[in-house]
Amino acid sequence: MNLTHLECSLCSETYAAGQPWNLCRCGGPLLARYDLEAARAQWDRASVAGGPRSMWRYGPVLPAREASSIVSLGEGMTPLLPAPRTGVRLGARDLWVKDEGLNPTGSFKARGLSCAVSMCKEFGIGRIAIPSAGNAASALAAYAAAAGIEAHIFMPRDVPQANYVECKAFGAHVTLVDGLISDCGRIVAERKEAEGWFEISTLKEPYRIEGKKTMGYELAEQFGWELPDVIFYPTGGGVGIIGMWKAFAEMEALGWIGSRRPKMIAVQAEGCQPVVRAYDAGAARSEFWQGATTVASGLRVPKPLGDFLILEAVRESGGTAIAVSDAELVGAGLALAREDGMFVAPEGAACVSALEKLLASGFLSPEERIVIYNTGAGLKYLEAYSTRYPRTGGGEADKLGGLITPR
Repeated sequence: MNLTHLECSLCSETYAAGQPWNLCRCGGPLLARYDLEAARAQWDRASVAGGPRSMWRYGPVLPAREASSIVSLGEGMTPLLPAPRTGVRLGARDLWVKDEGLNPTGSFKARGLSCAVSMCKEFGIGRIAIPSAGNAASALAAYAAAAGIEAHIFMPRDVPQANYVECKAFGAHVTLVDGLISDCGRIVAERKEAEGWFEISTLKEPYRIEGKKTMGYELAEQFGWELPDVIFYPTGGGVGIIGMWKAFAEMEALGWIGSRRPKMIAVQAEGCQPVVRAYDAGAARSEFWQGATTVASGLRVPKPLGDFLILEAVRESGGTAIAVSDAELVGAGLALAREDGMFVAPEGAACVSALEKLLASGFLSPEERIVIYNTGAGLKYLEAYSTRYPRTGGGEADKLGGLITPR
């Protein structure tokens, strides 16, 4: 482990790495910094294949000091799958899907929460709280259960049923809130000091991003240490983009990849597109999106804390930000399922729709190697997709799934 300190992403003030922190005094998110020269001297990319079959194979650039601190459920090493039929239809000759829906609890959130909960265990933190649009709550509940840590979860009342059931099954304390993730975050912030909770909100502690950055390391490894030309990423809190951009910089410093990086495409829903609006306006920060609504619950984030870092990555990469409608993303997800056998979350489906638009506009060329990140399993979003396939039970013989349903 080569973690040296934490650095504010706004003012560059540094903090010691050996204790828990939330935000910088200026309000900026803290980022973990490593001695990459030392890592380069003791660790080479050829040795990565001999590591664990999880994201912890990249341990020298992850923050846990002791192996005994690591709380793992096998997260990471998700498949990178070609999507040839969808590619032919859209005009993309080299199209891939990185399927994060095969992580524990069915989403990429497992990576960030494995890392954050491991650090809570290392620091001896016994009570943690999180506001979540759904999948982060499920992941936190699972990893907290595995670590023996008490979890308090605040979610919008209309989250997908799968998320609610998972959290309860894992033994978490769940509060459903009439509002959005921003309202859940306000409740956690107001109560955490009195309740003795350590807050695990997106970017309000420095370690969730470290788990998510492994998506960048893993993609490079799966492509033989070459990066694709384009990455589409569904952007709610946007930490996946921020984390991968950080990973690319670290790998360049390690000498593992060249200096060429992919175009980063931030994809949002038309009903909640603060990053797209800021990108189009040439702004450094986004404005709070009023009345946020979309069937892709993970995209329903009215104002990401790390919006400035998302926008920096998109602009520095020569990428763009784009929004699609709910009807478009649901249709794109079902088309991908029919054509290439992948049943993806609405958030991942939004990227398929965005790809179609950017190819049609000429922003992207058919020859480019393109990767879509699917951030969750479609099975966790049956409410969203069932609008296209309504099914009702009329009697004992029609009980859905053979379950004992309410009468």
